[in-house]
Amino acid sequence: MGIPFLIWVLLFVNLAKGLENTQILRYRRSSSASRLCPAGCATCSTMNGCLSCKPRLFFHLELDGMRQMGVCLSSCPQGHYGTRSRHISTCKRCKEDCASCFSENFCTNCHPGHFLYRGKCESSCPNGLTANAALRECTECSVGCEVCVRRNMCVRCRADWFLLNSQCHLTCPGEFVPGVQIRQCLPIEHCDIGEWTDWSPCVQKRNNQTHKRGEESRTRNVLWPPSICGDPRPHVSEVRRCGRKRRQKIRSRS
Repeated sequence: MGIPFLIWVLLFVNLAKGLENTQILRYRRSSSASRLCPAGCATCSTMNGCLSCKPRLFFHLELDGMRQMGVCLSSCPQGHYGTRSRHISTCKRCKEDCASCFSENFCTNCHPGHFLYRGKCESSCPNGLTANAALRECTECSVGCEVCVRRNMCVRCRADWFLLNSQCHLTCPGEFVPGVQIRQCLPIEHCDIGEWTDWSPCVQKRNNQTHKRGEESRTRNVLWPPSICGDPRPHVSEVRRCGRKRRQKIRSRS
């Protein structure tokens, strides 16, 4: 009975050494493989790149020709957002109309032709907001403004409001009057008159038989007409009477 027991002991010892050698070999292979993996990878393969990532890194698939290669990143690239879980953190693509996003349902930047409004990319903006093509977002206009470039630069006012210096006014201030059709405050223009001309030659009246009296006139031009509320245009012509000298007959003495 002693010999068989000894044989079993030897078999057990050899089995334990074999398992230990296998574990050592696996460790060496994994250590060698981890040294060959790109930075951030916990495990990888030659064909597929990273298979898993180190803690706090995001796993992302990049297109390499016709293949997809796994990479591990500290933050997700443009057009993607990061999701964390207990087992793996991954990068997911934003919605189609979203250029960048914070999560699946919250965009932070839109593609051309769409405008950001409350975390979503819309093809048009709601009333009271203007579609800002430069910022690609719906910009809130100032009070009374219907369309604006930015909040303090209005280009068109709502009904019953009037535009002046990129701002909308219910009543036009000072030297301005409301232009109802164009919704703008128009400046009050006063009439600008030129200088009087010289008096014309004295012209005799046709109904004056004695031809002792006549009329002479002068005029001035309107250089700038008045607006609706401007000062009325003054008279631009004047006529006054003028005297005509009698012809004196010269008598000859003999």
